[in-house]
Amino acid sequence: MAILYSIHPDNPQTDRIETIVRALRGGAVMLYPTDTVYAIGCDLNAPAAVKRVRQLKRMANDKPLTFLCSSLSNIAEYALVADQAYRLMRCLIPGPYTFLLPATKLVPRVVMNPKRKTTGIRVPNQPVCQSILAALGNPVISTSAYVPTDEDGTWPTLGIERMRLFDALDTVVDIIIDTGVELGFKSSTILDLTTDTPRMVRAGLGVEALEDWMIDRD
Repeated sequence: MAILYSIHPDNPQTDRIETIVRALRGGAVMLYPTDTVYAIGCDLNAPAAVKRVRQLKRMANDKPLTFLCSSLSNIAEYALVADQAYRLMRCLIPGPYTFLLPATKLVPRVVMNPKRKTTGIRVPNQPVCQSILAALGNPVISTSAYVPTDEDGTWPTLGIERMRLFDALDTVVDIIIDTGVELGFKSSTILDLTTDTPRMVRAGLGVEALEDWMIDRD
């Protein structure tokens, strides 16, 4: 069973964050709140834990995993950011956006798309996430948490109460972080910044802020 940590949503307790970070460095997988939905994640630099996350979400190895960075300068360590992409990202982060970018050598192969050498990166506007990132000193994996069904093994859409989510994933994660806040049902907006013209892959939270930018839609 997972260990549940009650964390203040705006002023995370330092001692509890440090305990969680020690567990992440040891390969723990956590269920935690972001500025969009609850996510399953782990230390980016813990390969065995990353593989567990893929297994939990039944994700193919060629599908890139999103991870959280603490800032735009932190993103530049893990991705190649062109000038136009930089200007757009500077206006949008921190916030509910996932950016698809060419990966640098710091990104583990188990995380990126092996054919395109791209990765998805976010900078969350969420105090608990930022506290974990600051204490850990490197990114954490972030993939939306769903409740698996018994009937066909699929993962249905988001939109359930957090306590039901906690109960459903209690035996498959090591840590559950509870801020006492019910999150919304919308995931992040995904923007492909691997070409000269930004392209919207998925419309999610924060899509209204993109109206003034020249962005292609799928």
